[in-house]
Amino acid sequence: MPRTSTFLVALAFAAASYARDLPDPKLTPGATNPQVTQNNIKANICKKGWTKTVRPPVQFTASLKVKQIAEYHYTDTNPAHYEEDHLISLELGGAPKNEKNLWPQPRSGPWTAKMKDDLENVLNKGLCSGEMTLAVAQKAIRTDWVAAYKKYVIPVAKTKKGPTSERKKLYGQ
Repeated sequence: MPRTSTFLVALAFAAASYARDLPDPKLTPGATNPQVTQNNIKANICKKGWTKTVRPPVQFTASLKVKQIAEYHYTDTNPAHYEEDHLISLELGGAPKNEKNLWPQPRSGPWTAKMKDDLENVLNKGLCSGEMTLAVAQKAIRTDWVAAYKKYVIPVAKTKKGPTSERKKLYGQ
């Protein structure tokens, strides 16, 4: 019996850890903006300031954050400890107001909202420079943004000044 209890506690801890780092795919599977396509990215997501034109108002995200903190069963219910974040970011063609693309991401812990922002910037640069497709960028961040961070942010930092062909290998081109 003690082994079973220990296993269940470990399993619960692992599930809680997963929920903090990644959104629950049943609650937040991600959603894309149908107005953003591979053919028109230069006119929208690659254009400086474009995300400001589609970002939802704070009133919308603030009330959604409180609702989703409850849905995620977070024990810390202080909204200030979370960023209501787009799983597929606006700069990668994510749906601005679709609740399936928004989740209360913790501001602290091993994998923070700031780290995800860094990933979004790296993917956007790869996308807008032609080193990555829209589909690749969206899949990377939707599937497991932590794994995408390890794959794209850390190696790009190491090869930032290196040849473009080396960066293209990272993006699967």
